[in-house]
Amino acid sequence: MGIFSKLRTLIDSNINDLISQAEKPEKMLNQLIIEMNEQLIESKKAVAMAIADEKKLEREKNNLFAQAQDWERKAMLAVNNDKDDLAKEALLRKQDYDNNAAEYQRQWESQKISVEQLKEGLRELQSKIDEAQRKKNLLIARAKRAEAQQKIQDSISNISGNKSAFEAFDRMAAKVNQMEAMADATKELEDISKNAALDKRFAELEKTDTTADVLLLELKEKMKTLPEK
Repeated sequence: MGIFSKLRTLIDSNINDLISQAEKPEKMLNQLIIEMNEQLIESKKAVAMAIADEKKLEREKNNLFAQAQDWERKAMLAVNNDKDDLAKEALLRKQDYDNNAAEYQRQWESQKISVEQLKEGLRELQSKIDEAQRKKNLLIARAKRAEAQQKIQDSISNISGNKSAFEAFDRMAAKVNQMEAMADATKELEDISKNAALDKRFAELEKTDTTADVLLLELKEKMKTLPEK
């Protein structure tokens, strides 16, 4: 199980690096996934070698059992031919093969258990890496959102801290208000002047018309007193 401990150590160390050097989360997360997959490939190779060793032990075990059975067949052949001494030799050979086969049986069973554990560990690690791959994009999106929020907050802090900028803005607003008020006042004065001039003209016109009427009336009265011709 040492290969998986090594991979877990690599993952833990890289995660610690990400936490302490989280300046570029996207780049670091991608690199971490790459390294995890590289180590997973190495782990698969190690598990494959363990499986190969298991198969080798199984073949050797089966071969030894087959040899033992062959010597037992020879012992029977010797007995059938009344050659007990030869049968005994064959049985001793069979016993040696049985003993060796039994030892290989124990080693094979132990290796088989170990291989199953390695396979299960490999599946677990593959699942964790797949999960990390799925979470990577979400973590990158969260990191980008946090970065954007931090930039906005920094901008707000910079603007809030720059009182002179706000004061200048307020002074400019007051100046614009004053300019608008002056423009309105000037227009109002112009309107008053225009109205006064117009009133004056009509007053003069009305005065002129009244004087003519009086003169006309006086002339008519004068004409009435004149002798008829």
